[in-house]
Amino acid sequence: MKVYQGTVLTCDSQNSIYRYLVEDNGKIVFVGNDLPAEYQGHPVRELGSRALLPSFVDTHIHFASMALFNAGLNVMDVRSNEVLKEKIREFLPKTKAKVVIAFGASPHSVAERKLLSRSDLDDVSDGRPIMVAKYDGHACIVNTVLLNQLPEKVKSLRGYNPDSGEMNQEAFFAATDYVSSVVSLWDLVKSMQKAIDYMAARGIGMIHTVSGVGFPKDMDVNLERYVGRGLSGGFQMRLFFQTMDTDKVEKRRLPRIGGCFVTALDGCYGSMDAALKAPYEGTKSKGVLYYSDAEVTEFCKKANRRGLQIEMHAIGDAAFDQATRALKAALDDYPRDDHRHGIIHACLPTEEGLDICRQYQIQIPLQTSFIVWPQEPDWYLKEILGDREQQLNPLRSFVDRGIVISAGSDAPCTDPNPLLWLHNAVNHPVKEQALTLAEALKMVTYNGYWTTFDEGERGTLRAGNIADMVILANNPYDVPKENLKDIAVEELILGGKPYEKQKNSWVSMILKGLLSSRKI
Repeated sequence: MKVYQGTVLTCDSQNSIYRYLVEDNGKIVFVGNDLPAEYQGHPVRELGSRALLPSFVDTHIHFASMALFNAGLNVMDVRSNEVLKEKIREFLPKTKAKVVIAFGASPHSVAERKLLSRSDLDDVSDGRPIMVAKYDGHACIVNTVLLNQLPEKVKSLRGYNPDSGEMNQEAFFAATDYVSSVVSLWDLVKSMQKAIDYMAARGIGMIHTVSGVGFPKDMDVNLERYVGRGLSGGFQMRLFFQTMDTDKVEKRRLPRIGGCFVTALDGCYGSMDAALKAPYEGTKSKGVLYYSDAEVTEFCKKANRRGLQIEMHAIGDAAFDQATRALKAALDDYPRDDHRHGIIHACLPTEEGLDICRQYQIQIPLQTSFIVWPQEPDWYLKEILGDREQQLNPLRSFVDRGIVISAGSDAPCTDPNPLLWLHNAVNHPVKEQALTLAEALKMVTYNGYWTTFDEGERGTLRAGNIADMVILANNPYDVPKENLKDIAVEELILGGKPYEKQKNSWVSMILKGLLSSRKI
């Protein structure tokens, strides 16, 4: 039994703050301001100026891809292509990877305002295959060595640009398939373990992973099922299968379907293929809707009737409207009281769509990391969207309608950083859309657990819940809102115990996962 004394932020429905929390055998047995006699005399951990709150949740992450890219070179903070080339040159001797991966390049955050080219990569490749993946996960640049290794079929796919080395659309997915296929199972699982440790250090105790792209025969889905069940230290994983084939999901006895890629309704702003109701500024293009209304509605009806929880990617307002119409049609066809269907990103919602979300209780796993995002800076969004740039990520509009919003990284597109999510929500550049600190804390904790029906055991610090908690170096209520992102995570506690790094061999982890019935 352990007693915590100090600031206990429960993140419950009343946003209660208490002085004491008592944990016993991995569960919370008491929270309150006056410590009962039965708990006195037990070891006390004084929090001082620190704060105890529920562990964070990343409600949208491409885990296998994040693990793969996280083992490579992160270039999100690079501000010129010359510096990027030098970083690749320095990184090459440090990695034994069969294909060297750099991730996070953006033409909008470098001085040259363009991506590297194949010849640029050839200058620094030292004879090794290199892929530089674009920040949005929808394109990459390959050098000549890697270009020559790609399967012959890639040459016939849309988005194959051998002169520049850029692979996008179908060619990008095929190139990613190839890169994934040359990674050994041992290396991939090891990268997954390191990625879990990386996120745990950020105070994250649960992730919602969307999988089913970039790996042959859906290997990432199968592997994540076993890794998620085989994790040590109490870390939790919930899996969404990115497919429209409900039979695939039911075969694996998964309760959730959707995500991005196959279940993405449009593209993104970085490639100007997010689907809009009015054209991009200075063009006639409205982006791309990948499916017709009939196709999306048919998918939603089938998945909803089978009792699956649905999530779909929608960035532009036209895609958002399509998602809301399809989910409404599915729920009119087969009403369900507590479905918790969601629309991922929902960057540019419409009034009509928001009303449907409110009426049909559709939740939104969004990315506040997209707010003031160096990879898609405000000047760029203003350039392509005009006045619509001010309408992006309207957090207050969601919350005031009673729509549940949670926070995710979309990693590897952004770095999993709950304190940044919190910071951006409270410091929204459009002041009318900012959240209160209490609302933002719920967004990064309780709401994430609620999204996958885990709120009965986790997400609030209340008696009876599992003691999944995080200690912050400072009480967020004592920190100027402009400095929230700078608060340090001191410790993650899962099941009442300090989180310990993943140490099991990949064989024992997979075997444990195969034999476990743990929720995934």
